[in-house]
Amino acid sequence: TFTVTADIFAEGHDVLAACLLCRPASSRKWQENRMVFLGNDAWQGSFVTDLPGTWYYTLTGWVDKFGTWRAQFRKRVEAAQEDIGVYLREAAEIVEAAAARADVADAPRLHELAVLLSDDSADMVERGKTALGDELLDLMERYPDLSDAFTYPEKLPVYTDRVRAGFSSWYEMFPRSAGAPGNHGTFKDVEARLPYIAELGFDVLYLPPIHPIGHTARKGRNNSVNAAPDDPGTPWAIGSEEGGHKAVDPRLGTLKDFRRLVKKAGDLGIELALDIALQCSPDHPYVKDHPEWFEWRPDGTIQYAENPPKKYQDIYPLYFETRQRQELWDEMKSIFTYWAEQGVRIFRVDNPHTKPFPFWEWLIPEVRKDYPDVIFLAEAFTRPKIMYRLARLGFTQSYTYFTWRNTKQELTDYLKELTETPVRDFFRPNFWPNTPDILHAYLRHGGRPAFITRLVLAATLSSNYGIYGPAFELMQRTPLREDSEEYLDSEKYEIKLWNINSEHNLKDLIARVNRIRRENPALQSNRNLWFNASDNDNIICYSKHTADRSNIVLAVVNLDPHHTQSGWFNVPLSAWGLDPNRPCRAEELLGGSEVTWHGEWNSIELDPARIPALIFHIRQDPVE
Repeated sequence: TFTVTADIFAEGHDVLAACLLCRPASSRKWQENRMVFLGNDAWQGSFVTDLPGTWYYTLTGWVDKFGTWRAQFRKRVEAAQEDIGVYLREAAEIVEAAAARADVADAPRLHELAVLLSDDSADMVERGKTALGDELLDLMERYPDLSDAFTYPEKLPVYTDRVRAGFSSWYEMFPRSAGAPGNHGTFKDVEARLPYIAELGFDVLYLPPIHPIGHTARKGRNNSVNAAPDDPGTPWAIGSEEGGHKAVDPRLGTLKDFRRLVKKAGDLGIELALDIALQCSPDHPYVKDHPEWFEWRPDGTIQYAENPPKKYQDIYPLYFETRQRQELWDEMKSIFTYWAEQGVRIFRVDNPHTKPFPFWEWLIPEVRKDYPDVIFLAEAFTRPKIMYRLARLGFTQSYTYFTWRNTKQELTDYLKELTETPVRDFFRPNFWPNTPDILHAYLRHGGRPAFITRLVLAATLSSNYGIYGPAFELMQRTPLREDSEEYLDSEKYEIKLWNINSEHNLKDLIARVNRIRRENPALQSNRNLWFNASDNDNIICYSKHTADRSNIVLAVVNLDPHHTQSGWFNVPLSAWGLDPNRPCRAEELLGGSEVTWHGEWNSIELDPARIPALIFHIRQDPVE
């Protein structure tokens, strides 16, 4: 449901009326939705966007002649004025004009009512009741006089995404690490891993770039500039003599194997998301075929990518300001549409903030013309206003600062910004506790409790979340250096052997959390997040509820991974529409136990060594 508010006014004291007009881009016919007067010249209307893609809306306002007459007539009746016949004849003229506009089903009845209103021989009381009756009002609202209506001169766009844009659970894995020990993984190996991912409860499987990897300046283990002969390189160094962005690494399999993977995943309710990184290795065919798409230095070389102090000698950025801009832009668009043709509808876009805003403003609607259900996730760890700008330009979801928000105050302030300010109308956060690039100190030093805490926070604070696994479920937390967020022996630069059957795997807990998300609609939206008071700064309490309060979920989390914390927290029964004087039942969804709470303040003690977080389903039995 899309709600629009507007200030609508005219000179004088006439009664006004307004309609919210809407239509999908595929239709030329406007749907009309009457707006409601809120007071102080404010009006509100809404419409349901039941098709994905672009919709347009605008407003029409007019002086409601019958409404104005009706309001004045009611005052005359209430004032017991005697000579009201002339006013009823005025109404008859207005109703007769509406009969001329009405369709064949309603015109005769409007004509009958006009005759009755103008009949001075009829009972005056009955004529008055008819004039103020609901039947006449309903008919007149169907056929307003729009001869002097004013329509807002712009048609405003709103983009409607499919449900998964607003509620999704992502799992990231490197296909090359899915094979047997000593072997390079393939798409078929990933296919064999799908039941495991489905059991974990994820509905999006995100794969880093699957293209051929360059050889020139290939990175070795731990980002070494000297690669060993058997080092596979980083998947983000895209392109070799075997192809570029529209090719698959032969070591992973064939395009046919990839299409089969897409289908098999879909059979299990999982969508594949591909990483699109608009950059090239020095061996990419673009470098030879389109040198004008790169920025050349005075010494005749191409500047490799840098983010000081980080250097990416194996990657050439594309030069989006080239004089052959449109040719480059068209080719970039063709990358997205090519993979959309292979069945991919979700793209994680690498570093979109380093490309021109006009490029995305052009590309995203272009792709959506043919694929209106496509989802774009912006991997943009940059300044907030740039992240928000990318969202306004069409990115469906975005990475966030969640990884670096760890205290109660940090989490509360950040989530309120995302859910209680106008940002919520265009920016969809996707929370990740870890990524192949980010191993935060909280995870490094907090051990198993820290992983559980960040999992619960990500999965319940945000309707979209993801984990980089199996590094997450196996709780990998050894950094390259103590002052680094890079993993030691990072999977970005080598093939890893993951023992997903380890007894230390968090898979059972992850599966429970994802099941809780699926079974509780309150967790599938970000618009209903409340932070509940607690008297301990190490304990954060928050809740989500559906609009009708039929589903209420409350989480209590110990943010201290090393020590037991206790305190009192608020259960806002009255605000939820429950009776604060009656007990409520709280089913703890992670462990399956149930407690009864009395009143709006209750105590909690959380030992992180046992479980640092609890998720409650709140309900109150009906009065017998």
